[in-house]
Amino acid sequence: MQAPKLDNFKKYFSRKKQAIQEVVREPTAGGIIYRKKPNGDLQILLIQDHKDRWTIPKGHIEEGETAQETAIREVGEEAGLKNVEALCWLGKIHFRYRRVDKLVLISQQVYLMRVISDGEEIQKEDWMNGIKWFDFADALEVIEYEDIGKLMLLAKKRIRERNL
Repeated sequence: MQAPKLDNFKKYFSRKKQAIQEVVREPTAGGIIYRKKPNGDLQILLIQDHKDRWTIPKGHIEEGETAQETAIREVGEEAGLKNVEALCWLGKIHFRYRRVDKLVLISQQVYLMRVISDGEEIQKEDWMNGIKWFDFADALEVIEYEDIGKLMLLAKKRIRERNL
């Protein structure tokens, strides 16, 4: 019996990633948007990104904009909701990913937001795979990111405490 050729295995170990050349910081902001059904049940709006991950609307903070202004703008752009109210700041999430030879450090400010209308005017952007109102428990079940799930629990607590 012949031993496998070493060259067959080298292909798995010879792929070298480019060294990190730059660290990029990207401040973002978004919102956990809710509405209440006529029976008082809480619903959360989530968007489904191009990789099929359910998350909250968010985006980059532009020059001269506050994080709260960004969150409101992004909810309008990404979800079609132009009539929302930012009620309170929920927290900041940090994560990172690699973009070729750059290490991208994201900081995301998250706000609790209430839709003023019935919320039926939601519209997804072309790059999204979906947008949907979820009952709170279902939203917790499908949310892709644990840190956002924790902030959703905090949001529910704030809504109860402040009778929002």
